[in-house]
Amino acid sequence: MAVPHVYTAISGVMEDLSKEGISKGRRNQQQGYNFRGIDDVYNALAPFLAKHKLVITPRCLERTCVERQTQKGGALFYVTVDMEFILASASDGSTITARTFGEAMDSADKATNKAQSAAFKYMAMQQFCIPTEGDNDADSTTHEVAAKPSQAFLVAINTMEGYQRDPPAFKEFWSKNKDGFKANFDPDEYRQLVEAMQRIAASMPKAPATKVVAKFKSSSTKGGQEAYELTVTDSANAGDVDTTVANAIMGRKLMREALAEDEASE
Repeated sequence: MAVPHVYTAISGVMEDLSKEGISKGRRNQQQGYNFRGIDDVYNALAPFLAKHKLVITPRCLERTCVERQTQKGGALFYVTVDMEFILASASDGSTITARTFGEAMDSADKATNKAQSAAFKYMAMQQFCIPTEGDNDADSTTHEVAAKPSQAFLVAINTMEGYQRDPPAFKEFWSKNKDGFKANFDPDEYRQLVEAMQRIAASMPKAPATKVVAKFKSSSTKGGQEAYELTVTDSANAGDVDTTVANAIMGRKLMREALAEDEASE
């Protein structure tokens, strides 16, 4: 019984690649490991596939995509593909099928491309037993994915946002719960909660500026000199401000000006 040529072709590719190999000439800068890129695999594999009349046809059986969040708050697309590769002999049409998964993440529109490339690379590595050293990783970049927020964290955020139009209630809620938040949330969640609190507080409607009115009057004569009293009124609340606060606000300059104007009128 004749052996299908597809097996002979695969064996020939394996023999050639065993002599050449594919070195790990690329480096992941985030995590500091070396790896073989998809282009390295294509460049090494293509001439031997042509030499032994072997064709590889990819087919995507299933794709899933999940949107996640980076630690900096950006969008990150996590894609998994279930790939099938048909290895066919151009000499007699005999075929075998290899199947593997590919996974990748990207912040734009390249996650599916990366996942398909990863699936092909690992299929080729395993099918042709391409020699390498150490561990082999799929991507040249590593994404930091933010942990899924806890339910308690989401409730705290929603509660604070509900108080956005009620500054006193917002302040009371934060004052009563901040110690508990710090004790029960992990440091990253607590940091995000504080940032949310600051953002919500900054977006609250501002209270109208207080208009302060100062009035001077002569109260009595002591030792031959006029003694003056300074009364400061908060026009927003229509009440008198404490004299100490008034002096701090208006300062000694206003008092001297009032005395000078009084002397000029005599």
